[in-house]
Amino acid sequence: MLRFSRVFLNANEMKPVIREYRPQDYTEVERLWIETGMGSAVRGDDHKTIERTLELGGKLFILEDSESAKLIGTSWLSNDGRRIYLHHFGILPAYQGKGFSQYLLQSSLNYAKSTGKQIKIEVHQSNTKAINLYLKAGFKYLGDYDVYIIRDYQNLTL
Repeated sequence: MLRFSRVFLNANEMKPVIREYRPQDYTEVERLWIETGMGSAVRGDDHKTIERTLELGGKLFILEDSESAKLIGTSWLSNDGRRIYLHHFGILPAYQGKGFSQYLLQSSLNYAKSTGKQIKIEVHQSNTKAINLYLKAGFKYLGDYDVYIIRDYQNLTL
């Protein structure tokens, strides 16, 4: 099992709270995703999509500041029956660099391991902090392909 070293966040050690998403979290989740550049309802990341992925065996972990109960991070895992996809993994900027991501990633990997499925993530090549975290956790770079997407079927040219 993957273990990260204990992280002291300040003089009074603070342990984050990690829990599963509740529908009433959506407004704060969307705020975090917009603030961190991860997405929004405009991209299709709305509450209905979240609920649908949860019904299909996914998880959305919420990371809270244990002192204020403020939502400070998310890890959204979807399950296509073959793999677990880790996306929308992020921490509010004010809380970055303090070790919170290790706790959130550990919970995410524990869930993926419990399914017996591979886990896959896409990360922007300029996000070196995230890349280093994922490499430390055991992810391997699959440099043999590029990722493409169609988000708007209105403009198909075929």
